[in-house]
Amino acid sequence: MSFLTIGHRGMMGVEPENTLRSFVRAEREGLDIVELDLHLSKDGALVVMHDADVSRTTDGSGPIAEHTLAELRELDAGRGERIPVFEEVVDAVRAPLQAEIKDVAAARALAEVLRARDLTGRVEVISFHDEALAAIRTLVPGIRTALVASRYGTDVVDRALAVGAPMLSLNIRRLTLELVERAHAEGLRVVAWTVNTHDQLRLARGLGLDGVVTDQPEIRRAVRFTA
Repeated sequence: MSFLTIGHRGMMGVEPENTLRSFVRAEREGLDIVELDLHLSKDGALVVMHDADVSRTTDGSGPIAEHTLAELRELDAGRGERIPVFEEVVDAVRAPLQAEIKDVAAARALAEVLRARDLTGRVEVISFHDEALAAIRTLVPGIRTALVASRYGTDVVDRALAVGAPMLSLNIRRLTLELVERAHAEGLRVVAWTVNTHDQLRLARGLGLDGVVTDQPEIRRAVRFTA
């Protein structure tokens, strides 16, 4: 299978992260997969945002969970963009999606949408949280998942196997050839984040990774020169 390029929160190096504008840009730049993050609003909407609080990426303040969707819609998420919900992203781009969930509650809400819109083949669910991945697999049999980790040891391979996740998405700063080889021996694919420079891309290729998560469109263009 080809070397994957995954657009981090869309194409956040050049567009406001986790906005429709960012996702459309990632697709236009040819990224293989578009990654996004999900939280639940006060009224249970699947809101697309990385942080649990709106302060960093909008002109508002306070936790997402304390705002209704209507209140969140009033905020500027950058360059006049509004905070999208997951269903809008599904409609805005045709690319495969990676949806990161933070907890079991988000897994339940996402499962409803995946089943209702028959998105099992298009959406891969990723998480730092083992229990969230276990929950989504139970709720949506056959869904593809990936375990994400920032600080980890070789036990991350066992964790992925335990929750049935066929892919690891790992912080490239801690990644070793030993871990990659062990994951591959167990049948797991490995991608690394966040790869934004040519040196990091060469490292990813040298480690034998299956893909990278990037903020920058030039990394997608550079992949063909580092095979």
